[in-house]
Amino acid sequence: MATLEKIRSKGVLLVVVVGLALLSFIVGDFLKEGSTYFNKSKETVAKIAGDDINIKEYAAAIDQLTEVYKIETGKTELGEDMMTQLRQSVWETMVNEKILDVQTKKLGLAVSKDELTDRLIGNNIHPLITQRRAFAGENGQFSREALMQFQSTLEQTPANQDQKQQIEKLKSYWKFWEKTVKTQLLQEKYNALISKSVTANTLDAKANFQDRKVSVDVAYLVQPYFLISDSLVKVSDGEISDRYKKQKEQYKSEANCSLSYVAFDKKPLKEDYKEVETLITKITPEFKTTNDVMGLVNSNSDVMYDGRNYSEKTVPVLLKDFAFKGNAGDVFGPTFINDTYTMARIMQSGIMQSDSVKLRHIFLATKDEAKADSLIAAIKSGADFGSLAKQYSAVKQTAANGGEIGWLQEGAQGVEKEITTQAFSKSKNEVFTVKNAQGTQIMQVMDKTAPRHKVKLAILVRKVEPSNKSISKIYNDAKQFAVDLKADNFEKKAKENNYIVHPAADVMQTTDKIADIAQSRQIVRWAFKSSKGDVSDVFECGGKFVVVMTSEVNKKGYRAVDKVKDQLKAEIIKDKKAEMMIKNINAQLAKTPALEGLASFVKDSVKTAVGVNFGSYQFGTAGFEPSVIGKIAALAVGKVSAPIKGNSGVYVVRTANKKENPQPFDAKMEVMQLNGRMSYSLPYMIIQDLKDKADITDNRLNFY
Repeated sequence: MATLEKIRSKGVLLVVVVGLALLSFIVGDFLKEGSTYFNKSKETVAKIAGDDINIKEYAAAIDQLTEVYKIETGKTELGEDMMTQLRQSVWETMVNEKILDVQTKKLGLAVSKDELTDRLIGNNIHPLITQRRAFAGENGQFSREALMQFQSTLEQTPANQDQKQQIEKLKSYWKFWEKTVKTQLLQEKYNALISKSVTANTLDAKANFQDRKVSVDVAYLVQPYFLISDSLVKVSDGEISDRYKKQKEQYKSEANCSLSYVAFDKKPLKEDYKEVETLITKITPEFKTTNDVMGLVNSNSDVMYDGRNYSEKTVPVLLKDFAFKGNAGDVFGPTFINDTYTMARIMQSGIMQSDSVKLRHIFLATKDEAKADSLIAAIKSGADFGSLAKQYSAVKQTAANGGEIGWLQEGAQGVEKEITTQAFSKSKNEVFTVKNAQGTQIMQVMDKTAPRHKVKLAILVRKVEPSNKSISKIYNDAKQFAVDLKADNFEKKAKENNYIVHPAADVMQTTDKIADIAQSRQIVRWAFKSSKGDVSDVFECGGKFVVVMTSEVNKKGYRAVDKVKDQLKAEIIKDKKAEMMIKNINAQLAKTPALEGLASFVKDSVKTAVGVNFGSYQFGTAGFEPSVIGKIAALAVGKVSAPIKGNSGVYVVRTANKKENPQPFDAKMEVMQLNGRMSYSLPYMIIQDLKDKADITDNRLNFY
């Protein structure tokens, strides 16, 4: 009881303590959840139409498209520029898909499972599938059999880790095209629905018909604006300001910045040239006489010697004459061209060999290697190689095609040297075996190209590259330039050191590359986190070190008048030239109202534009001149017009040969033509309009 009273006496204190404990628990839990929320926020690469896109989703889509591109092109390595294009393609696809998804859900549009199956593997296969190289037959055309073989490959149980990875890549490839076809079908449905609701009416049809009903031939003279020098036309700042205010809506711009930078090339220094020169001088006598050419070349050359034979098509151009006019033992060089030393030695001449060989195989896993001898005996006794491959080969992808691998060239990448060495030494239909840790391959030469003259060359190539010591020195030069550098002496310091300052204007958040600087996206990310006058540390961008200064930072909004000043001035100059020309031509027309009499004054000959009507897009050979065409439509036949201000100059025209189209008005046909014309641009206009109105937040700058 005493304890209970004691607790009661401390009741207020306990309430406070318990309350604080609960608050601590709640706040702690909130902070944990908040931490998760903020982490997720940091991982959001974009927000499109209310949907957050996680960086993992975006990165996975890039990886998938990269693999698709590799399969489509056969390339294994992609450069920086191509990866930039792939990332941009993924971004545009995601934006389009998210926006389309929102719109189609509102309208209840969807692609059914049966519909998608029919367009993927059914009786109405979509062109996106039929155009894939992966599903082509031997003639290069789409093959349903090849498509079905591909599908069966996806269902196979892999025999090893390599096959598992390969099948996973093929599954990803198929999922990409499956999704792409589905999106395309959805887009087609949406476009069809919208196009039916946006259509030309009878009034549009009548106006379109009337625009083309009357045509005239036009004789004309033109006085180009360039005949008057810009220096003769004065434009005040007030005139530029007034023009800017009238056209301000044309100058909306996303956030951008301007940069100044100095690039330090990672190039060889004098000591690097001397070092390689000393090496080449030392090994040249040995190269001419050694019996271990492979050892010498592979120890000193940028290009390894593998004993391959060169044809006139594959030999380096520099060595062509030497290789095919010399004899075994002859030596070329050393020569020094483009920072590269080259030597060559003819190891064997007079070789006759094919360029390519076509192979097929039966792959026997280790557990089935005992069958090799009996299979070889069966083949030599006349058994069908293709049938045996389908039955016994562990590589199902090639087994389904009778074991066929295809054509290989000597030294083909990714192919064991033992395979190509034996293949090129064997005759057509001859069988040989290759054994490795994975199993045994029974190979057969199916065909060979016609033999041609070849030569075995040992080529030693050594390019002078900057050493680590040189690169460190170049980096230190860049670092020294960046240290304590202020915006106001960036140009001065660069000039003192004979460095060239390069400008980079209108850099946007989406800019992937500064000028020709590789891997310079990092500079863009830095720039949009900096302020005007900030100077960067040293960036390493591929073969350059770069120091950057932010010379200008502009927020999203309207471009400042000084940024469009030159453009505005050019427009005003053209207008003033037009006024001057019109005044002079009017004065001359008062004296010589005939077009022919005016020709010498405007220094032009009379030209002709045939069949001009109000619906014309071009005015003869003069190009896009809508103002001129509009004036012609209202001009009486045979009358010389007043001067007309055009895009490229001032025109004076005279009409003749007025012709009226006798064809009666056909409202249905006109509507069909207008809708057909609209169908080309409408889908793009729709998606662009949806993008403009969608709430899109682009955070890619934080990641790429």
